[in-house]
Amino acid sequence: MKYLLLALATLVILNVNAQTPEETLAKMGIVLPKVSPPVASYVNAVRSGNLVFLAGKGPLKDNGTYIKGKAGKDLSIEEAYEAARLTAIHQLAALKAELGSLKKVKRIVKVSGFVNSADDFYDQPKIINGFSDMMIQVFGDKGKHARTALGVNALPFNMAVEVELIVEVEE
Repeated sequence: MKYLLLALATLVILNVNAQTPEETLAKMGIVLPKVSPPVASYVNAVRSGNLVFLAGKGPLKDNGTYIKGKAGKDLSIEEAYEAARLTAIHQLAALKAELGSLKKVKRIVKVSGFVNSADDFYDQPKIINGFSDMMIQVFGDKGKHARTALGVNALPFNMAVEVELIVEVEE
């Protein structure tokens, strides 16, 4: 009986691990948005070998406006965390557009997060966790990454956060 339970537990674990990132997003109730075009002279993604470099994106709402403001002044940590989470969804959309499928992701390698911050605000890592937590929820251990979380005095369009990332993909 003990071995039967162990075998069943192993099948459950394998079934969970077999879930694709797109299936995980669907279970989370997340539909990836249309990829927004670059706002200046750059492209959304560049692939070099087995690495994809994604340009910075921000928290673009469905109505076409950004979540704006400075953390510690206009936005609470929780509100800015949600802005970083929304940014992760947009980066996943850009990554899927580049690759065709998120199953091709081997690992999220590096995340660079920039937080529009009040001068006396020092909790940028808590905010960029909104992005990082989403990567881990979607990709599991493959979503764990190296990271930088910086406070800046301004971001384009006064958006709350901007995040860029490097992703390793299957050949």
